[in-house]
Amino acid sequence: MSYSAFVQARDFLLAHRTDYETAYRGFKWPELDEFNWALDYFDVMATGNEHPALWVVNEDGSEQKMSFSEMSKRSNQVANWLRRQGVKRGDRILMMLGNEVPLWDTMLSPATTLLAPDDLRDRIERGQIRHVIIGHTHADKFSGLPGNYTRVTVGGAVAGWQQLEDAYQEANEFKPDGVTRAGDPQLLYFTSGTTSKPKLVLHSQQSYPVGHLSTMYWLGLQPGDVHWNISSAGWAKHAWSCFFAPWNAGATIFIYNYARFAAASILETLVRCSVTTLCAPPTVWRMLIQEDLSKYPVKVRELIGAGEPLNPEVIDQVKEAWGITLRDGFGQTETTAQVGNSPGQVVKLGSMGRPMPGYQVRLVDMDGHVAEEGEICLTLSPRPLGLMIAYDDDPEKTAEVMRDGFYHTGDTAAVDADGYITYVGRADDVFKASDYRISPFELESVLIEHEAVAEAAVVPSPDPLRLAVPKAFVTLRAGYEPGRELAREIFVFLRSRLSPYKRVRRIEFGELPKTISGKIRRVELRKGEQDRADAPRGALEFYEDDFQF
Repeated sequence: MSYSAFVQARDFLLAHRTDYETAYRGFKWPELDEFNWALDYFDVMATGNEHPALWVVNEDGSEQKMSFSEMSKRSNQVANWLRRQGVKRGDRILMMLGNEVPLWDTMLSPATTLLAPDDLRDRIERGQIRHVIIGHTHADKFSGLPGNYTRVTVGGAVAGWQQLEDAYQEANEFKPDGVTRAGDPQLLYFTSGTTSKPKLVLHSQQSYPVGHLSTMYWLGLQPGDVHWNISSAGWAKHAWSCFFAPWNAGATIFIYNYARFAAASILETLVRCSVTTLCAPPTVWRMLIQEDLSKYPVKVRELIGAGEPLNPEVIDQVKEAWGITLRDGFGQTETTAQVGNSPGQVVKLGSMGRPMPGYQVRLVDMDGHVAEEGEICLTLSPRPLGLMIAYDDDPEKTAEVMRDGFYHTGDTAAVDADGYITYVGRADDVFKASDYRISPFELESVLIEHEAVAEAAVVPSPDPLRLAVPKAFVTLRAGYEPGRELAREIFVFLRSRLSPYKRVRRIEFGELPKTISGKIRRVELRKGEQDRADAPRGALEFYEDDFQF
């Protein structure tokens, strides 16, 4: 019953993949009581299914392809082996693996491989971890960490650790030791921590596996697609687009492992492996457009940006080269895709689209009223199935974001008469200058239209007259040198494109601080400006007032 209810909801979205109006109006989340996505959906779908489920290509030319049937059997072997190691229902496993096949075999409670020992200690303590599965090269990070947990490595032997490779000698049939309820816990994820300490997000057996039907719809996935999502393992977006959404659609998950990012290599792989759908964060897209995209005869049907808002300049350049509209969307670790430009919708440049099937989105102002501009909120009656259970270790924070009949995202946006939602910024990032409200994202989008600017972050900088003025921290493209002349050129460029009250008044060249997942930490830049007091400006910092125009 659970399988048929889930597949019926999935098939409805696939049938109306390009008909947003019908899909949004007619979609209903499946009502599930007992449900385990791996057992009740994946194993059933995978029985006798020899189509490729996972395709991992490495920089050295080696590759692995696993069918759905093989993945089902391998995961059963791992489950049997973990049970023999003492893993019990309800135990929490910390996974710290790269994009390698065992990651998909043991997808339970992932962590990115970039974490330092202090980060790991925090995750082990707050996550109440009982078992750890890691790539063998990371074992030394755990040498000084306290805790009574099972230690398992992948890819190499380490003294005192067991090896996951032993699991593949187990039986490939698995019998669960009890019933799984749809509301039972399944996954724990830490948020990226762009504005505060990372929060511990708890998802259920349905909130991510079934909730990602909305993500499947936004991405535009179809059975047989080869879907490449450029994302580090351990972050929620990896689960979105390297796990649940593609396999919900019956698509192949494609992975390309490389030691160092090289735009040309990414594009060559995209062509050579006939990838049909590509999703990447704006940081990657900003690097890709520095290449001549027209030289690469891609076979892609869908192009998607995720993680941060897409700047219009990036969308324009991709469209000009390939004739494909790069589509935007919005979601969080706490949810699946809430808003998006799905296939078949008219795309309004600058807008991240309309609410995805299964979500009722409202913009709520400071007084708690639904408005044309305000905080992006989700109505809780009915509660969207793709919303987290709670912040696992913080009931007060959970109550704060689930107040007054809404889930509050902490992001602000504006909505037009057609229901299209345009991102304004994190509520913490939006600021006032000379009593005017400033959206950093809007100014950053104009900044990267300049040919020399690769990335930019705008924050308020204290000013004795205006209280605060917009200041841009700028990273340059290859071939450009920071200095007074380039600063003047950028100021001139901005004056021609922004109203006086919105203009960037200060520019500083340098690298941008980022989270482990690659998102810009404006909160760090903002604090640095607030703490400067009367400190002299930096060697590569320039004020608009320095120049005559």
